[in-house]
Amino acid sequence: MFESYTIKDIAKALGLSTSTVSRALNGSYEIGAETKRLVLEYAEKVNYRPNPIALSLKEQKSHSIGVVVCEVANDYFSQAINGIESIAYNRGYHVIITQTHESFDRESANVQHLLSRHVDGLLVSLSAETTDTTPYKYLHEKGFPIVFFDRVATDVNTHKVIANNFKGSFEATELLIKAGFKKIAHLTNSINLLISRERFDGFKAALDKYGLDFNPGYLKHCNHGGMIQDEVEFAIKELLDMDERPDAIFIGSDRLTINSMHILKKLDIKVPDDIAIAGFTNSDVAELFDPPLTVVRQPAFQIGQIATELLIKTIESKWPVEDFITEQVEIELIARSSSQRIR
Repeated sequence: MFESYTIKDIAKALGLSTSTVSRALNGSYEIGAETKRLVLEYAEKVNYRPNPIALSLKEQKSHSIGVVVCEVANDYFSQAINGIESIAYNRGYHVIITQTHESFDRESANVQHLLSRHVDGLLVSLSAETTDTTPYKYLHEKGFPIVFFDRVATDVNTHKVIANNFKGSFEATELLIKAGFKKIAHLTNSINLLISRERFDGFKAALDKYGLDFNPGYLKHCNHGGMIQDEVEFAIKELLDMDERPDAIFIGSDRLTINSMHILKKLDIKVPDDIAIAGFTNSDVAELFDPPLTVVRQPAFQIGQIATELLIKTIESKWPVEDFITEQVEIELIARSSSQRIR
């Protein structure tokens, strides 16, 4: 076992008061250069490390960040979390990750738990069920640092980091139209989420540009975002059973896109012969599907990094932060065989 030295031990060894040692370790201007040198050299010699629990009690800071996402087993969020941790770790913060599984009640419980752990701030991506953001407004108004990413709360005036959802959806739908598909369905997440509305707007704008009518029957919402396989399968079967079956589907979220490919294969529907597919996903195996999958890819790692930088900047600000930004990052459309018409 390593012997753990305290400020009292250093003060006793050097014949100084504990307050002098504490101020010297913190670089206070009240302490002379020679005293600082003696204290720092001795602290290094005995491998002194501040007690994080004592520090958090004294400073009311835990040097930890709470993260709220729908699920970790999601290609987008796993990459975003890697981005979050890459910044937080290097800045001396621990990361506590919680999952909502698209439940508002679980999200509320997670936030309460994180607050009870005295996290210094929150990085939040809302659940599909969340429509009441009053708790976040309350925390924000009290000065508690919150940054939203991906699934953001429009009515909480704080930092937000998003992808260009409209552009990604427009370009993917336009790609399908230019490939010759005219009857394009849209499978997406809960209407509660701003990203669902933005992605629908991009989809609809592409149809409008090329003079294609929007068929309301072609719009299917999966409120659990692909986490319940039967929900996705039911939506796809409804589309396939229509008298005027769609010839392509644009899919608006990561897990929905991957699950749809599995379900279509199970139903013996050939892509793109029977129906073409393009969708949002950050899956690293999208190009290994049969056929390779056309995707809208978001810079999830970068989004996680930007959100964390903004949060830590807010946490460490010496003055109340009043100016907030919404950072929008660009998507990448990767065209592959799943969206090409077989000639």
